[in-house]
Amino acid sequence: MINLVLLHGWGGDSRTWQPLLPALEKIARVTVVDLPGFGSAPTLDPFSLDAMLEQVAAQLPDEAVIIGWSLGAMLGVQLVARYPDKVRALISLAANVRFVVSDDYPSAMPDAVNREFNLSFTQDAQAALKLFYGLMAQGDNAERQLLKNLRKLMPETISANWLPALELLRELDNRETLAELRQPVLHLLADKDALVPAVAASAIAAINPAHKLVLVAQASHAVHWSQPEKVTAEIEQFLRKIFPASAVLDKKKVAQSFGRAAPTYDSVAQLQRDVGKQLLQYLPVDVAEAARVVDLGSGTGFFTRQLASRFDPACILGVDIAEGMLQFSRTQSPAHSISWLCGDAEHLPLASNSVDLFFSSLAIQWCSDLPQLLRELARVLKPGASMHIATLGPNTLHELKSAWKQVDDYVHVNHFYPQDELRLAAVAADLAIEHFAVEQRVMFFERLTELTRELKALGAHNINSGKPEGLTGRSRIAAFKLAYEQFRDERGLPATYEVFYLSVRKKNH
Repeated sequence: MINLVLLHGWGGDSRTWQPLLPALEKIARVTVVDLPGFGSAPTLDPFSLDAMLEQVAAQLPDEAVIIGWSLGAMLGVQLVARYPDKVRALISLAANVRFVVSDDYPSAMPDAVNREFNLSFTQDAQAALKLFYGLMAQGDNAERQLLKNLRKLMPETISANWLPALELLRELDNRETLAELRQPVLHLLADKDALVPAVAASAIAAINPAHKLVLVAQASHAVHWSQPEKVTAEIEQFLRKIFPASAVLDKKKVAQSFGRAAPTYDSVAQLQRDVGKQLLQYLPVDVAEAARVVDLGSGTGFFTRQLASRFDPACILGVDIAEGMLQFSRTQSPAHSISWLCGDAEHLPLASNSVDLFFSSLAIQWCSDLPQLLRELARVLKPGASMHIATLGPNTLHELKSAWKQVDDYVHVNHFYPQDELRLAAVAADLAIEHFAVEQRVMFFERLTELTRELKALGAHNINSGKPEGLTGRSRIAAFKLAYEQFRDERGLPATYEVFYLSVRKKNH
């Protein structure tokens, strides 16, 4: 999965990314960051460029692609240079290499204009901020409406970091840094920008010809508000070139894989049984007699039948994306009045506020859009109702991942969300977290083929679009087996599964 990190510009906060978020969240994991002293981020005291970069760098996931706007983009250049092992690429929106002109760089804001604005900010910050927002919208075809939309996001509180950040914007010179960058960089400039002149395009392109530069037509400094579709398209095209086989799950392949595995699944599902039984312990005992209970990702129906023995079978619904699993479940549950439904967990064919209890064991890790998933489950839950989930964390099959990494650069292990993203997605969906537990379960195999056969029998083998196509050569298989052997101990070859247990409740409002 691609990791995108969004850095806003001066005078705003992470809310300014609203026009791009729906599209970006479909193709990547998105992290929006408030710069120090802006939005909800704490202020720096003392303030410095180094301290600012350090605070932002602490929030970067591995292999991050930074998308920065204006000041955020200028800081992004510095982050790429200082943390090359953490940053894979940079996308710069409406940013110059120098914000203010110098003797050897005339393609920027006039010095007198910048000094006048900075002085006005010290005299009347709110008035200067209103002027700044006007400049961000200036040049847009629908300038008045854009300005109205932008001013809805104008912060009410101005911290002590705003003025030094403004001075930093004046002083920062990224020319030498940008010239030396070897990571892929996309510059998106706006042809009607009132803050970064369009003539800067040729100057920036000359600094590092390896970087891609696009001048977006009919766009203001708030380029992603002026032309969100164009900006999104350019970002997607750029990312496809960097990640030609990115780790994005194909839901059709997920459904087909688990559907084919239905007849063999129960014979090798010891881990799934153990985790599901543990999850059952977290279910509430005070559920209403006729409560609507949903087993999300019901698989072969093993735990759906367990739920039917605890609650009213007529009120139990097994939901799975794999029709093959549902067909198998029906044949295994003839004595129960359980209902079965084929559906995508991120877009459930269920009414809002209709479910009293969600049970989901080792299923949601196959969903590619975690925030959307939690929002959808919250939509369907009744106010006050609870949801209990077991899913896998990123330490899962780390031995398998490490062994393959010594052989090639393909994606061999499916992506699993870290616990902080799971927690944040739940909170963002207005779900109250009542319980969260982490467990490391290790299984041992005498031979590596036993592990790979089990994964295939479960339908849980590698189904990423970043996996290698075609047959895997004998030499690569031999190298992989040799690399995995380093993990062997007296119990055999280990396979670690990191399990997260999450219980949440929908708030009553």
